[in-house]
Amino acid sequence: MQIFMGVGAILAGLAVAAGAFASHALKEQLTERALEIFETGAQYQMYHALALLLVALLLSRTETAQIPLIVAGWAFIAGIAIFSGSLYALSLSGIKWLGAITPLGGVAFLVGWGALVISAWHFK
Repeated sequence: MQIFMGVGAILAGLAVAAGAFASHALKEQLTERALEIFETGAQYQMYHALALLLVALLLSRTETAQIPLIVAGWAFIAGIAIFSGSLYALSLSGIKWLGAITPLGGVAFLVGWGALVISAWHFK
């Protein structure tokens, strides 16, 4: 699916931008802990944007593992939106209850990795 390649590349680029933004513009604006939270969001965004690019590559190479790979791709996108998004919002706003949303993004990441494992059994 070309959408995973495009979205993965965009999200990876945005992770680089978020990291640079944190290092330069936010360094003096946020507490050390809030900056750490923001940077964790950027790191996980990059890891999973790269995983999304892997999904796109695998989709282009198989016809047998399509469904688990598609599930993995959408789960990685959801995980980035929920996990990284909630960490960005928490660090910038200080609204503590946003931290309660973050584990839902972590579950989405785990679903994505699990689907990737399942696809390995069907891959040819």
